[in-house]
Amino acid sequence: MARSPGRVRPFTCQCGRVVLETVDSPIVTAICHCTSCRTARKRIEALPGAPNMAEDDGGTAFVLYRKDRIRYVKGAELLREYRLTPAAKTRRVLAQCCNAPMFLEFENGHWLSLYRQRFAASDRPAPQMRVMTGDRQGGFDREGDMPSYASHSGRFMWKLLLAWIAMGFRAPKIDYVKGGVGHYAG
Repeated sequence: MARSPGRVRPFTCQCGRVVLETVDSPIVTAICHCTSCRTARKRIEALPGAPNMAEDDGGTAFVLYRKDRIRYVKGAELLREYRLTPAAKTRRVLAQCCNAPMFLEFENGHWLSLYRQRFAASDRPAPQMRVMTGDRQGGFDREGDMPSYASHSGRFMWKLLLAWIAMGFRAPKIDYVKGGVGHYAG
């Protein structure tokens, strides 16, 4: 008997020309405070028409999904990858129509980190934890409202491992970037 698909949740760029959707539940929802995410956020926000990406605590919120639970609905040809440096192991993917960040992909990863703000406000998964707060200069003072970890927590890594096991240790390749590769000016 075939398993029926779970909840479908669309996420879109800010102008609506790029639409992707997720199926089932996310692996985890986290707000990242690492230096790389903060640097990328500042550079992306400086692009013409790009949206503000910061959460009220200064972090960047992601909803992590298995790659095999994401479908392209329309506009894949408008996606373009950006890397902080040519040798970066991560790529951030933006909708070049409106410079909206869509997701971050770790090289050879089995998941995508979708930018939480790309989901409709009424359908955004709530953050479950903050990670990499130890990277913030001057410390971090928002303790208590949700678990906060100075690095990636064991809980965070465990959830990623369980998802990978459920996928049979596969890391599907995704083919989406038809708009080319860009590098941020430093």
